[in-house]
Amino acid sequence: MQRNLAVAKAVILICGTLGLAACTTTEEGGADLERVTLNPNAASPANISSLSEVIARNPSDATAYNIRGTAYGQAGRYSEAIQDFTTAVQIDPSLYQAYANRGLVYRRTGQANLALADYNRAIQLNPQYGAAYRQRGAIYRQMGRTDLALADFNAAIGISSSDAGAYYNRALIYQSQNQHESAIAEFTTAMALDPNLPDAFNGRGQSELALGRDQEALLDFAAAVNRNKESAVFWTNLGIAQLRLGQREAGIASVRRGASLDPKYRPAQQALASAGQV
Repeated sequence: MQRNLAVAKAVILICGTLGLAACTTTEEGGADLERVTLNPNAASPANISSLSEVIARNPSDATAYNIRGTAYGQAGRYSEAIQDFTTAVQIDPSLYQAYANRGLVYRRTGQANLALADYNRAIQLNPQYGAAYRQRGAIYRQMGRTDLALADFNAAIGISSSDAGAYYNRALIYQSQNQHESAIAEFTTAMALDPNLPDAFNGRGQSELALGRDQEALLDFAAAVNRNKESAVFWTNLGIAQLRLGQREAGIASVRRGASLDPKYRPAQQALASAGQV
């Protein structure tokens, strides 16, 4: 009872400090790192101290290590996150969430093969763990292994039809195959499930732009920008749509905003050059 209360307080500490929408738990195994966004404050001295106190009182508590690893991972302190997730699975080799969380850190650090091994293990331990299918599918998609990626996204959706990320990733595959109508349908489903998913608005806008639906694309890019004003991609795409609709002054301003956010983003430089603004 005391152990469960201590872990619960640790989860509340992370979620309460960062906002409930930024943190989730999965069944009885602890935190799901994929559901949180990068935030250095997650590994603040106060957070880590509290989580470390839980571990000190319960040194054999795999879930506590998984939760602290999630805090490190969210803060971008990946080596410490990997160490905690590794300790978690050493203590409890059946803790599939820790394997998936470590896999996500490996994904973020470009270690795809290690990530795949961890996702495979998580799925072996729990074949109904949809997050692992979605995450593994994302790696397959990036590798160009489309059939395997689609199979994983289909599996994730079969486990949970409310998995916005799986629909989004499946849309990206259709988009890469120029199946833009199918991609638009998938992006739309993802957006309905998660209205705050800016990448889905941006993705749908790109397919609409490819189909010549410039006004619809503009509205989606504007929605993406409204949800994330720090994305060079979103601002650039908004500007391109505006330019295509003859809104030259607004379009150049939007593309310039994208270029200022990421001076190395080539599409922004190319769009400015096309508009005679080099």
